[in-house]
Amino acid sequence: MGEVFEILHAGLFAGLGAGAKGFNQARPDIGSARATFRCIGGIDVDPAAITDFGRIAGVPGTVMDLFSLHQYRAFWGSEPPPGWREAGTADVHRAFGYERPHVVFLSAPCKGFSGLMSETKSRTAKYQALNELTLRGIWLTLEAYKDDPVEILLFENVPRIASRGRHLLDQITQLLRAYGYVVAETTHDCGELGGLAQSRKRFLLVARHAEKVPPFLYEPVKRPLQSVGTVLGRMPLAGDVERAGPMHRVPSLQWKTWVRLAFVEAGSDWRSLNRLAVDDGVLRDYLILPESRGGFLGVRSWDDHSGTVAGESLPSNGAFSVADPRAAAGAPQYQQYGVMSMGDTAGAVIGVKSPGQGTFSVADPRHGGPAKHNNEYRIVAWQGAAGAVTSAHGSGQCVQDPRSHGVFEGAGKYPVAQFDAPSRTVIARSDTGHGAYAVADPRPANQRQQGDAYLTNGHYGVVPWDASSGAVSAAAGHDNGKWSVADPRLPDARKNLVCVIRSTDDTWHRPFTTLELAALQSLIEPEEKLELDGLSDQAWRERIGNAVPPASAQAIGEEIGRTLLLAWTGQTFALSSTPIWVRDVAVAMSLPAGGAP
Repeated sequence: MGEVFEILHAGLFAGLGAGAKGFNQARPDIGSARATFRCIGGIDVDPAAITDFGRIAGVPGTVMDLFSLHQYRAFWGSEPPPGWREAGTADVHRAFGYERPHVVFLSAPCKGFSGLMSETKSRTAKYQALNELTLRGIWLTLEAYKDDPVEILLFENVPRIASRGRHLLDQITQLLRAYGYVVAETTHDCGELGGLAQSRKRFLLVARHAEKVPPFLYEPVKRPLQSVGTVLGRMPLAGDVERAGPMHRVPSLQWKTWVRLAFVEAGSDWRSLNRLAVDDGVLRDYLILPESRGGFLGVRSWDDHSGTVAGESLPSNGAFSVADPRAAAGAPQYQQYGVMSMGDTAGAVIGVKSPGQGTFSVADPRHGGPAKHNNEYRIVAWQGAAGAVTSAHGSGQCVQDPRSHGVFEGAGKYPVAQFDAPSRTVIARSDTGHGAYAVADPRPANQRQQGDAYLTNGHYGVVPWDASSGAVSAAAGHDNGKWSVADPRLPDARKNLVCVIRSTDDTWHRPFTTLELAALQSLIEPEEKLELDGLSDQAWRERIGNAVPPASAQAIGEEIGRTLLLAWTGQTFALSSTPIWVRDVAVAMSLPAGGAP
């Protein structure tokens, strides 16, 4: 067997330790030489993240605020609490167990660089201070190990840092070069590096110490993206917390949000809702009905057993009706408001004989002629002419109005004013139950203008089962991107779920669960459970979204490891099918044959 080397790695802004987990899994080799990775520590300001770090990275992390005093004041708008002090190089040494890392991975906060934040807000003093942590983190690392430099530094962030943080990147590059590093800036799809079911574009700055590591560093191999179904299909159905734990619960959403998701086309977003035909605020072409399951409006045969008698045994919630054969045998028929034909035989005359209690009315054809009493009424067709309007307004003064749509509109209740018509007088009780205090607004609620975040960010987007997801962000929610999936595995009707609407494509459009987002990040295998610190889905999702996918980190770690093995075994060159990631800048000068001019 060849020689085995140990590569020590550590993280600044380490989060919950996903990147460290990926490095730990890397097993690089060159010829007979091979290496393993061991994490020696991580630093983050979030105590919950550091709790997770210890569990995921396998080594205790350190809670440490890396702000300078100036940055603290700018970000928080106040003085730091008693006992707070700026972190120094000695604190970095202590956090890493007084061992020197060969690789340091920095994943600084990206909120100020992200496209989810407006340009104006990103320029405020608060977020400029947050952005400056990138430069301070690099400087602390370089100063901590200036006498024995770290071989490889890897800096990860969102792609927009290349524009919004250009001034900081230029300073970082100059600083690294001053400490003897060769630097490369690239943008990679971490989904392709790790073979994930999400496309996750990230900015990666890699610095190789030229003297300690002469060989080139090559880029990791790119792999095809998976579909979300290949990951989610291996997991229990969303909401099965008994098998998968609390992180697999379905988010609780408003009914209107479930309806919106159901009508969003798979692979699209909220803009597909604009293609629905809506008349007077009502969908013209669709109805949403309960599934006809579980005996809904069921009728039992006379010779069947009944089901369990429940507290709400009604026709609308089970088989609580019966096909009674005794009506044909002359049993009394209690047909409320029943009207007999003039040629029919009456039923038995009983003490209860009002129209609302049986067939105690008759269609009497012997009317003929004008009204004989002042209490007579008739129904006039909408297209017919009314009789003369008299002071005895009880006679024949009813109309068959087709405009009612089954809604009682007495005393002007609940009418809707046209958009181009004046409203009625505004009074103290101007609400929809007291008059025409609603308006038919023609401006679609989801119609956004150019520049609105809704226009391009895929709000209420639904990912097809066989497609890749977008990058999992810290704020991944059903209403701020394509964070719902067209799940073909419709749940059993008896399951107690938040809400299931069978969409027009015969799938269940629902949000990703927190556990599914973790699986898409390769933080866990789909069959595994995950326990993170705390009880908040929002906090869990933020830490998961901020994480570097372990599978991507493993791929990067193996390329870094091969480069270190070349350097440590005295080799300076290795062939690779992938492009060179970090190379020295070679400058050639051609001289005339006769010597210097």
